[in-house]
Amino acid sequence: MRKLIPAAALVAALAAAPAVEAKGCLKGAAVGAVAGHLAHHHAVLGAIAGCAVGHHLAVEKAKEQKTQAHQNAQQKPSGH
Repeated sequence: MRKLIPAAALVAALAAAPAVEAKGCLKGAAVGAVAGHLAHHHAVLGAIAGCAVGHHLAVEKAKEQKTQAHQNAQQKPSGH
């Protein structure tokens, strides 16, 4: 339980960060904290790693959506 408190503090601090920079981080930190807690009480390390992974996945997803939107825009006829 003592290890969960710093993880909760970390998640709360990340929640206060701007949404642009923390995109995907909060969800990843929460999942990482739980996984780290279950893996020999390393909730803080799990939260940090989860934040990094969650942010990376969110950035990759945003890039993919942007590319897909660009491709869809090019495929549409101009209508003239």
